[in-house]
Amino acid sequence: MILSRTTQYAIQALIYMATQPPGVAVLNRTIAECLRSPPTYLAKILQELCKGNLLYSFRGKQGGFCLRESSDKINLMQIVRITEGPGFTEDCVLGLKVCSDTTACPMHAKWWPIKQEIVKLLQGQTLDTLAAMVVSGKYQLTDFPGAVLGNIELPA
Repeated sequence: MILSRTTQYAIQALIYMATQPPGVAVLNRTIAECLRSPPTYLAKILQELCKGNLLYSFRGKQGGFCLRESSDKINLMQIVRITEGPGFTEDCVLGLKVCSDTTACPMHAKWWPIKQEIVKLLQGQTLDTLAAMVVSGKYQLTDFPGAVLGNIELPA
């Protein structure tokens, strides 16, 4: 797929966090267990998301990570910009250093509109919407159906 494993883990982790009560810190270990992701790798990703101002991190006994803003204000493109960098939207699909309308690669005219649609799609998907889809039980967040739902506090 076009998203790196790092970005996939980041999105999964933030969707999981969006299922938790606002302001409640979640341990990296808890998220890693639910998503079946490597805890050390996930910790590095979560730290990057803190640097990118999407998460708060707390040390100590009551430590963990929580969303910096409400989940309806965080879209997938914000996450992708942090984990993939600016190259995700700017780089040439064939890897040319300079690829624009005036110095285009053979794929430019076809790829540019597709890339714009992907960006629009990612900007339109917020964590709260995706979290609600997971909580509904209709959609899964991992390759292990039900693995996450057992750790989500469902509304009464």
